[in-house]
Amino acid sequence: MPFEFFRGRRKVVVAMAHIGALPGTPLYDAAGGVSRLIDNVARDVENLQEGGVDAIMFGNENDRPYRFAASPEGVAAMTAVVTALKPMLKVPFGVNYLWDPVATVAIACATGAVFAREIFTGLFASDMGLWRPNAADALTLRRNLGRQDLKLLFNINAEFASSLDARPIELRAKSAVFSSLADAILVSGPLTGQSAETSDLRKVREAVPDIPVLANTGVRIDNVREIFAIADGCVIGTHFKVDGDTWKPVDGERVKRFMDYVGKLA
Repeated sequence: MPFEFFRGRRKVVVAMAHIGALPGTPLYDAAGGVSRLIDNVARDVENLQEGGVDAIMFGNENDRPYRFAASPEGVAAMTAVVTALKPMLKVPFGVNYLWDPVATVAIACATGAVFAREIFTGLFASDMGLWRPNAADALTLRRNLGRQDLKLLFNINAEFASSLDARPIELRAKSAVFSSLADAILVSGPLTGQSAETSDLRKVREAVPDIPVLANTGVRIDNVREIFAIADGCVIGTHFKVDGDTWKPVDGERVKRFMDYVGKLA
């Protein structure tokens, strides 16, 4: 495992810290402002860290309906939120600004994040229209900002979308590593909170044996054993929430129960 933030662990759990809707989006709480965004995420971060997760990733899942291009106020606000929370972080952290890879890298560089996740490659038909990410611009920005150490996690089968690339998923994974310099490959289900196909995980794992492969959605305590038999770890958000509801706060007991179980698997 080539990531320092994996700390030699055999399996890694990256937990999502979902920021409330950012300025410039339909669900933004203008009355509460950025200070309320910070307070709410701080409670989630505290519960995630007390539960023993390996890393935390900040994301703007609440910015619905989603768009491809980040707004200036959104980038500014997310940077402010992450920066405000850095002093309380005890684990490595990453960022993901949906669905803009360049904005994601910019925020990661500005905040000192260790890793960043996005859709960097491919062509998709999606809820938001035709989806055409640009890995070259994101990686060029990483270079220009002097953050070659920033690890980029490539989600290769986007949620809320269908790939227009007819190549099998294992070939798309191998190609992303070869042509677009992916540091890790993530495999998702069709929607947030829905599991990736274990057959897809297995195909990707076999195709890129020297690159970390993580399950990106739908990991739960009842399926993590099966997933960890294939993948190097997971990104998990929904299962850690109260009642397993993506839009509710983090439930500290659910986190601890999951991490205790994962510890026994290792």
